[in-house]
Amino acid sequence: MRLNKYIAHHSSYSRREADKVIQDGYVRVNGEIEDNPATQVEEGIDIVYVSGKQVAPRDKYTVIVYNKPKGELVTKNDPRGRKTIYDGLEKKYKHYIPVGRLDYATEGVLLLTDASKVASALMNSGLERIYKVKIKGEITQEMQDAMLNGLELSDATAGGHEYSKITSMTFAPFLGYKIQKNTPNYSILKIAISEGKNREIRRFFAHFGCEVADLKRISFAEVELNNLPTGKSRFLTRSEYSALHKFLKTEDKKDKERGKK
Repeated sequence: MRLNKYIAHHSSYSRREADKVIQDGYVRVNGEIEDNPATQVEEGIDIVYVSGKQVAPRDKYTVIVYNKPKGELVTKNDPRGRKTIYDGLEKKYKHYIPVGRLDYATEGVLLLTDASKVASALMNSGLERIYKVKIKGEITQEMQDAMLNGLELSDATAGGHEYSKITSMTFAPFLGYKIQKNTPNYSILKIAISEGKNREIRRFFAHFGCEVADLKRISFAEVELNNLPTGKSRFLTRSEYSALHKFLKTEDKKDKERGKK
């Protein structure tokens, strides 16, 4: 495993942060300073220290659910001084890693963890994410066909952030949807998707000329908001942790099988 990946998987450092501490000379492998992020290390054999603290595989980790309000960025720092999720979270969670992102105007379930490996596994998974969406306009048959069959756009800039470098996008078929209200002025529906692409839902409906007025993630896999107030956090329940353990065990098995090929 690459050194930067090893550090990111077994600590609260992101891959980018791991690159920096390695290149700045704060990392020792088997007692020797190592400044190359691509250096190969082996779990259980090589001993890695970052700034004097050993980084090693661990079984224990913590995951919290944060009911993200509108108007908070999922980032640690914003050059423009806008509010981030870490302004709303308790100080003890300042080093926690968000599982993916919800954009500035989106609210709802956001998972954070103190283990980068857990964050990465969840972020890149095909686990179900359910959203409640309010759009300006009517839900057409064309939209429903695209939700069922998927959609490929060479120009997916509509609905994206003005500074986004993403121009095209492929949308996998939705896992499901339920229309709750459908009128020419506005419509409300619940959708279930398995991806977490950049402003994916906003781009999808913008393609059909409909602006997303409200967007709320109400669940991520087994984790739901329940009665968690906006701007508050909680630990996973026992059943939620159990489902997560089962998922991670399956992912570890898949990784080992890939390594044998």
